[in-house]
Amino acid sequence: MRVMVLVKANEDSEAATLPTREDLVAMTRFNEELVRAGVMLAGEGLHPSSRGKRVRFDGEQRTVIDGPFTETKELIAGFWLWQVSSLDEAVEWLKRAPFREGEVEIRPVMETEDFGEAVTPEIREAEERMRAQIERRQ
Repeated sequence: MRVMVLVKANEDSEAATLPTREDLVAMTRFNEELVRAGVMLAGEGLHPSSRGKRVRFDGEQRTVIDGPFTETKELIAGFWLWQVSSLDEAVEWLKRAPFREGEVEIRPVMETEDFGEAVTPEIREAEERMRAQIERRQ
């Protein structure tokens, strides 16, 4: 199963305060461990919301909202995409992360089969075609 691990933003991440060298070394070691174990598929930090935009949808209308966004507790500072055998395995990996404070959320990624009967053979074929195209670009 794939899971998205969402690292919540805080005042430091929203102020673009960079991690210390020690923090980067610890996180690099953890990431290397994830890669060696075949768990990590992707992982990135995000710039503060002041550098972002949101698009609000209301019927046919689209409204662009410039950052920064006010509710820091609802923002994401970074993420991983992991391949694990279970949510429990993801929790065990995350417990080893070198965080000293904050909150990190783990959520299963929806797979094609999770959509049930709504997935026609044509949709499944298109999904497989797009995944293959993405893999070739990497």
